[in-house]
Parts: sequence; C-alpha cells; structure tokens
Amino acid sequence: MLISAILLLGLLSLSVAEFRDVKHATVIEFPALNCRKHSAVLTGFGGVGDGKTSNTEVFKAAIANLSHLAADGGAQLVVPPGKWLTGSFNLTSHFTLFIHKDAIILGARDETEWPLLPVLPSYGRGRDAPGGRFSSLIFGTNLTDVIITERQSNLRKMINCFRLSEIILLISNLTLINSPSWNVHPIYSSDIIIQYLTIIAPVDSPNTHGIDPDSCTNTRIEDSFVVSGDDCIAVKSGWDQYGIRFNMSTKHLVIRRFTCISPDSATIALGSEMSGGIEDVRAENITAINTESGVRIKTAVGRGDPGFNPKALPKIKGINYKDIVADNVTYSARLEGIKNDPFTDICISNVDIKLTAKPKELQWNCTDVQGVTNKVTPDACNLLPEKEIDCTFPEERLPIEDVKLKTCSISDNI
Repeated sequence: MLISAILLLGLLSLSVAEFRDVKHATVIEFPALNCRKHSAVLTGFGGVGDGKTSNTEVFKAAIANLSHLAADGGAQLVVPPGKWLTGSFNLTSHFTLFIHKDAIILGARDETEWPLLPVLPSYGRGRDAPGGRFSSLIFGTNLTDVIITERQSNLRKMINCFRLSEIILLISNLTLINSPSWNVHPIYSSDIIIQYLTIIAPVDSPNTHGIDPDSCTNTRIEDSFVVSGDDCIAVKSGWDQYGIRFNMSTKHLVIRRFTCISPDSATIALGSEMSGGIEDVRAENITAINTESGVRIKTAVGRGDPGFNPKALPKIKGINYKDIVADNVTYSARLEGIKNDPFTDICISNVDIKLTAKPKELQWNCTDVQGVTNKVTPDACNLLPEKEIDCTFPEERLPIEDVKLKTCSISDNI
C-alpha cells in the first residue's frame, strides 16, 4: 500500500441555506449538483411524523415512485416538519432528499427494519453481524447524481449513514446525531462532495467515525464539524488480504475548513483498514480542539484473518506537514515507523507547538522514520534533521474542487 498526505491547519467557516421572501411565500435556496423538475412530499405517500409510526415502507414507496422520473429532469422528496421513524431505505439516481429544518429522521430500534447485506468484497467479513452487515439508514448503490441536503435538521441514531458505489454525490447541510457506528461511509465511489455537516457522537463511544471515504476517488470534504469518540475523518481502502486483492485505493481527496473534537482519537486518520492504498490526500485549514492527535497513520506488519501474509509490510512515504500552530500540547509527536520498513520522505516545516504546564519529558518520539524539518518548535528528533526547506503543498487543483454547484429552491409552504 502507498500513502501520501499533506496537512495544513487553520480555521473553519460555515454557511447554511439562504432564505428570501417572494410575494409573501418563503423560498428556501440551497446548493445542489442539479435542480429537479419534479417534487413530492413524504406525507403524500402516507408518512406519519409522530416519532412512533414506522415510515420505512413509506420512504421506500415514495422513492420507488419518484425513480420513474429520473429521465425527466429528476425528482426530489421533501421530508416535512415532524419526527420520522424509519429503518433502512435506498435512494435512486437523479434524486434529491430534502429535509426540512424542523424534521428529524429517527433510526428504528426494530432490528428487522435493518436488512442484512453481503460482506463488502474489500473487507471479506462483516463488521456488524456474522457473514454480513446491516444496511445503512440511508443507503444506495450504483447511483449517480444524488443529493442529500437539509435546512439545519437532524438525522438521529444513524447506522453507517451512507454507503454508495459509482456515484456523483452531494451531502450537504446535515446534522447527524448519535450514530452507533460510522456516520458517513461512501465506498467504491467517485466524484463526492460532503459539506456543511455537523456530526455529534458521545466522546466516550468507539467506532463513531465522522466521515470515512473508503476506496473513493475525487472527494471533497469541507466546512464541517465533528465531535466523536473515534476518528473525525478516517480514510480507508479495505481490510488486509481482502483489500489487497480488491485493490481499490482512496486517492485525490481534499479536506478543508474542518473542525474536530475527539479526546481519544484523531482529527484525520489514515487507516487502519487501508490495504488497497491511500494516495494524494490534501488537508488545509483544519482545527483540532481537545483532540488526541492531528493526523494519525494506523498500520502494522501483517494483520488479518487466516490466509493473510503475516510478513506483509506497508510502504509509507511522502508525508508533508506545514504551517501548524498548536497550544496546550502534552506530546508534540509520536512518529513510529516499522523495523526494517521505515516511513520515509517526511517533511515538517513552520510548526509552532506551545506546551501544557505539565508536558511529557520526551516531546518527539521517533523510531524508524526518515525526513527533514525546518522552523519547528520544540526541536524535532535527530531522525528529522533541520534543513532549509519549505514542505510543498500541491499547486494543481483536483477536478472535484472545480465542480460548481447550482442554486436550487423550494417553497417553505410544505
């Protein structure tokens, strides 16, 4: 596997949908890949937003009905004010799921509302159940041109909020609360924009990752805020020998204007499931608050089920960090490569770390790494000698950065 990444730290800015009054009717404007010709409201299919009545079949019926409009300008389904209890449901192509600011989608507690799916080929076993995995609350596969957006509302009790493949996807202006597992999980996907998300999970709850791009290409994550008991962003590409055999890397990923709170984990993690490789990850304007680590690379020798190669070695190289300011830090850096397989081409420049009143005595713990530093405080370890260098950040833009969103609108009279 090959991993390369670049990190810049800074501040977060957020925006929300805009509103204007036209002839006394409120019009909600929101960004989208494409505006839809047709629109329908969940209540038109028998939806009941009392927080008690299951709407699983209602969501399924509504989306199935609207799927026939994909070739005629597409359709959007509006979830109006209320508490909408539901199990898993699948989306369709050329489709927008629009959630009103006073709407809450609640994940059902009834396990029968969550169908089991075959294991993912790059994982080879289920994380949720023997030989399988539970479907996500909002699910889709082999889709294109899909938008999930809302006006500051909530999705509660998510289960691996989103899994998709081969998709042009926009997830925008959502609040995800109390997922028992990974929140947003696009996998085997390309051309993805994830923006203006707020994800809240208990800080003492493991496996509540915020956003997990997994074997994805050309992805943009921006203007979002995550509180988690695990990694706020975890970049993945499959598990051990299954990920190696499937061989689909995550690459061309940009993360910017992102804030994380995770006292026991990382703002951005590379791995641990990354056997298909990770390359060309760019992160800038990142804020980590009360977070265990800024960037963590999770890997090891071997790992895996019966049949894996216990001597398999990862290759970690080309990691650049620059323009970092940190305060109240206990431990500046723990850089541990692998014996006989060092992490190489590490560059760290223009870093100012201010320590807590009681810092660890050893601030830079370095083993089996190779690279250089410049203008780093406190002084780095001997394995990263000082050199007059400015660590580079890619000048060329990724294609996903130049995707322009349209302004679509919907009447608030729902």
